[in-house]
Amino acid sequence: MSINLTGRNFLTLKDFTPEEILYLIDLAADFKEKKKKRIPVDTHRGKNIALIFEKTSTRTRCSFEVAAHDLGIMTTYLAEGSQIGKKESIADTARVLGRMYDGIEYRGYAQTLVEDLAKYSGVPVWNGLTNEYHPTQMLADMLTIKEHLGSFKGLKLVYFGDARYNIGNSLCIVCSKLGINFVACTNKKYFPNAALIEECNQWNKVSGGSITLTENVDEAAKDADIIYTDVWVSMGEPDEVWAERIADLKPYQVNKAVMEKAKKSAIFMHDLPSFHNLDTKIGQEISKKFGINEMEVTDEVFESAQSVVFDEAENRMHTIKAVIAATIR
Repeated sequence: MSINLTGRNFLTLKDFTPEEILYLIDLAADFKEKKKKRIPVDTHRGKNIALIFEKTSTRTRCSFEVAAHDLGIMTTYLAEGSQIGKKESIADTARVLGRMYDGIEYRGYAQTLVEDLAKYSGVPVWNGLTNEYHPTQMLADMLTIKEHLGSFKGLKLVYFGDARYNIGNSLCIVCSKLGINFVACTNKKYFPNAALIEECNQWNKVSGGSITLTENVDEAAKDADIIYTDVWVSMGEPDEVWAERIADLKPYQVNKAVMEKAKKSAIFMHDLPSFHNLDTKIGQEISKKFGINEMEVTDEVFESAQSVVFDEAENRMHTIKAVIAATIR
């Protein structure tokens, strides 16, 4: 089956078939192999892309810039200097950038913003993260899973923590597309949106995957192939929510006891950054206020042999390179 994604936006994996997702993962693996062998892939010389960052980032920015450079593409980074949504509307910004650039990356807040960029720009738009979805992270996660576990169908992936936002939503989508059994283990206040679950279950009917929502840690972790977690407070949320989140989510911390309930071959995943020790200013502040030195995952698990978090981080670049190369005109 021939896959052609030229000119397509990359806003959410809802818009992509399982075959198209697998194509991007395989393309990323090919790019990764070429990178290791120092084989040039700069076939897109003369192209330019704009990188809009309303939320700061380490992995996403570096991944887009290195990926673009490897492909021979020039980048323009837009953050504080951008007038998007302030002095200039999203629609006007999109139409200006669309005449200057061959593609636009957006990392920020509401999904409607990246959708408006796609609607008005006339060039491929890539979602680097919104409140609702994080599709580039999902491709990196799936490439990592394939590298370590070999396949997707029938695996059990358990997500511990707040499952209402971009990571929880996106894992639910990609798992249902690829036949992975997705489990969200958290306080019921933080279960994914019911409408999204219903939508994903339609894909599960085809893929053979499933969705389970539970508050029972032992039940969730039992025989898991992948244990996944994320920070308890999403980027951009106010400090006031920390106390509530810590109280609600502390029982769902990923620790040695949780990992011991999973399969011996299980891997630990995290999209980063992580508060697994006191080596960050936020970690130190949380320790002073709430008396905890580790949050969503213990340092013991984060630094264990089962942890593949830095493979995920590297794979952000390879998968983003695949998205750019496959979609840019």
